[in-house]
Amino acid sequence: MLVLTRKENENIMIGDDIVVKVLDVRENQVKIGIVAPRSVAVHRQEVYDAIQAENSQAARVTQVEAITNLIPR
Repeated sequence: MLVLTRKENENIMIGDDIVVKVLDVRENQVKIGIVAPRSVAVHRQEVYDAIQAENSQAARVTQVEAITNLIPR
């Protein structure tokens, strides 16, 4: 993991087109802004994890339904 120290209003570049900007620092919170192309998904970790869990569950349900449809009734 790369660890960088930044102050308020300083940026971090990721590649040529993603900018992470430190907007505000207060006590134990940091407010950041992210500028990225629309093709790049940006999520908080908890939202990303929920999306992954939902996609995983949906894939399992689809597989069960597909198998069920193969069995003659």
